[in-house]
Amino acid sequence: MRALPSAPVEKVIVTYKSKAAEAGSNTAAKSDTAEKAAKTGEKLSFERRLAGGGALVDLGDSASKQDVTEVMAAFRADPSVASVEPDIRAYAMAVTPNDTDYSKQWDLFEPTGGMNVPAAWDKTTGSGVTVAVIDTGYAAHSDLATNVVSGYDFISTSADARDGNGRDADAKDEGDWNATDNECGTGSKASNSSWHGTHVAGTIGAVTNNTKGIAGIAYNAKIQPVRVLGKCGGSSADIADAITWASGGTVPGVPANATPAKVINLSLGGASATCPSVYQTAINGAVSRGTTVVVAAGNSNANASGFTPANCANVINVASTSREGNRSYYSNFGAIVDVAAPGGETRRSTDTPGTVTTPENGIYSTLNSGATTQSAENFKPYQGTSMAAPHIAGLAALLKSAKGTLTPAEIESAIKANARPLPGTCTGGCGTGIADTAKTVDAVTTTPPAGTVFTNATDVTIADNATVSSSIAVTGRTGNAPAALKVGVDIKHTWRGDLVIDLVAPDGTVRNLKASSSSDSADNVLTTYTVDASSEVANGTWKLQVRDVATGDTGYINSWSLTF
Repeated sequence: MRALPSAPVEKVIVTYKSKAAEAGSNTAAKSDTAEKAAKTGEKLSFERRLAGGGALVDLGDSASKQDVTEVMAAFRADPSVASVEPDIRAYAMAVTPNDTDYSKQWDLFEPTGGMNVPAAWDKTTGSGVTVAVIDTGYAAHSDLATNVVSGYDFISTSADARDGNGRDADAKDEGDWNATDNECGTGSKASNSSWHGTHVAGTIGAVTNNTKGIAGIAYNAKIQPVRVLGKCGGSSADIADAITWASGGTVPGVPANATPAKVINLSLGGASATCPSVYQTAINGAVSRGTTVVVAAGNSNANASGFTPANCANVINVASTSREGNRSYYSNFGAIVDVAAPGGETRRSTDTPGTVTTPENGIYSTLNSGATTQSAENFKPYQGTSMAAPHIAGLAALLKSAKGTLTPAEIESAIKANARPLPGTCTGGCGTGIADTAKTVDAVTTTPPAGTVFTNATDVTIADNATVSSSIAVTGRTGNAPAALKVGVDIKHTWRGDLVIDLVAPDGTVRNLKASSSSDSADNVLTTYTVDASSEVANGTWKLQVRDVATGDTGYINSWSLTF
């Protein structure tokens, strides 16, 4: 457990009794603050009225614990005061997960190639959302088990399913190994079981803070394994039915899904110049039921338009990036790619195919050690757009959990709009960039100010006894400015009482926002003023004018804004 930092108290909150003049009058509260300052010998200033009615009183940043105690005692001794309490600090409660292999998950937290996941966990961890992993099924794993809900086996051919029957309610991964070369078509190679679906599932929803293994991106979401890939892959007919069922649709002969998924991950695909109608129909149905469908772009270092379901509409098509923030050497690309996410590189592009030379640069997740059938659980790094897609599926689950009203289109839009440019290179097109988890979650959970916002964030130095200004050109408005024009001000200054702040309209009219005050020794001006500017034409150049009326303290205009 991390100890919280100890921060000095710089302000106190004074609540006056309802009948006291100070309870409703800022002038009276300022006067009382001045009286307490004289009584205690401290530099006190009334800062503002809180929404709950209390008065926020600033003690300055040099007040000692003894000073705070003395000031609070002075207020408490006043019969007109109902209560006084320190303005204490609060801290984000998210901490680094205690999962033993979390340090290997660069894809979650590294600033270069990672997806900025931990910073979102204070707001959402995926609770209440089911993510369907339509893949090879589920290999039992203790770092997933408590997050897994019942799924279904959609492989209709018993030989491919390897479980002695066709479709059934058991999504157990029976293995996708091939015993001999060419067994699955000319050019196919003998291979061991991949336990692919379990690896994908771990990235999305591995149990977190359980002192073992890894952390899942949406670690309080539920994972629904839906088996469609067995021996020699899977059929589009089975995959389409799985998409329908997972999203809560009806599939003939299959019981209804008791826990429909709001996110589907499809880390699978095949070559096709067009999206088969059987896929598109199923995907459209899923989206119409409110389910976001995430698809891997493919691993052929080619245009994703030649692969399906990556080339279907109504999906989030995901390319893969490396630890260095480049497009992974194998990742498909193109105009139809929506966004990129970490998929890793377990070898360099020039290394022998099939070798693992840089395991630390792969995506580390849950797996099984069995060569053909299930054996002991383990963890292992993989690479692929199959690994990139579940990062986006996990993010979609976080978004849906944070704001349940989001539609699939809104989720896709938010992910794409808040992605960051690749720090490396991407030839061919990697969508809008690498998804940024925390930024996207913040975007959907923060209520933007009403109206259109115009901002100037260029720093302007405020020297002693100088007058400076910062301009905003307002365009595209009709008529006059509003009667409640919001003027957001962020000024860094070591004695804000030195400052006179004015808003200058396009016609030169000056409206005072803040007067100087020799007793206001606090730092900075960070507030929003409301101005009746209804007599002014909205379009034109508005100025924030700041005058320093004293010596000894300086600062700068950090930014300011107008909200119409």
